[in-house]
Amino acid sequence: MDTATHVVMGVALAGLATIDPAVTTMYPAIVTTVMVGSQIPDIDTILKFKNNAVYINNHRGITHSIPFTIIWPILLTILICFFFKENQYIHVWLWAQIAVFLHVFVDIFNSYGTQALRPITKKWIQIGIINTFDPIIFILHLCAIALWYIGGNPIYIFSSLTIILVIYYIMRRILQQSIKSAAIKLIPKDEKIIKIFVAPTIRYFEWRVAIQTNTHDYIGRSYKRSVNFSDRFKRIPFPEAKYMQYAIHDKNLKAFINFSSIYRWTISETEMGYELRFIDLRYLKNGHYSFVAILGLNNSYHVTHSYTGWVFSEDKLQKKLMRGKVNLKA
Repeated sequence: MDTATHVVMGVALAGLATIDPAVTTMYPAIVTTVMVGSQIPDIDTILKFKNNAVYINNHRGITHSIPFTIIWPILLTILICFFFKENQYIHVWLWAQIAVFLHVFVDIFNSYGTQALRPITKKWIQIGIINTFDPIIFILHLCAIALWYIGGNPIYIFSSLTIILVIYYIMRRILQQSIKSAAIKLIPKDEKIIKIFVAPTIRYFEWRVAIQTNTHDYIGRSYKRSVNFSDRFKRIPFPEAKYMQYAIHDKNLKAFINFSSIYRWTISETEMGYELRFIDLRYLKNGHYSFVAILGLNNSYHVTHSYTGWVFSEDKLQKKLMRGKVNLKA
């Protein structure tokens, strides 16, 4: 989820924490605990300042793993009890553990997912039924917080909110599965389906759909249960070895391939040599695929510059590439 949603979830958890009798004597400490605990797994966001490749490879990775889901609450308990001079360690740890676990748990329902079962497996868990920012979830939390602010009983309010959210998640899962079924019916019978990607957008009834078969990639959108494929690409092998001999070792391309599950590639000649472009087919909006990896190759096929990340127009992409060239020369 996005930062704002994790914040309101932390506030809701602070209200629910009043169910614990011990909390009344140390409420400031508990509020701080659940608010920090609701955010701390996303500390890896600072990797954006290094580069996109490092961020894409590591965001929601080890900081959302099983060991860190245990380590974060312990560290928080030590720090909170030290600064607030509290000695009810078990209660502080309990609410810290709930806050951290809730953060990691809700993140697995996004299409981005997390490596929540690491080190058992590095597989990304991506249930993909909730958009990174879901307006309904955010508004429900704001309404619950407002009711608490005007004097409502926080235990009743946030318990009811939890029940409503569970029902909402179930409804989203049912809708996702019905869209999958509708999309599969549109695929020719002689093609074998390899991968299916059905992920939400910020609009409740609108979903992104991508299907990979043994011969083609199908990309489109659905509204309610109606699926429309706008693009269809014939699958082609990886670029020739001469183009990939150096490109395959590029950090940006490796990050892209590690993150993207359905993609295509193009290669074109430029004044300096060649441009190798990998395009994630899962993120189509207004006719533009926003997640890409671009590599500039010289006539000897060495990588002169590269970029990976989200770009929402070709002009912005070219500007980023030009900056990359300048930095490389510098």
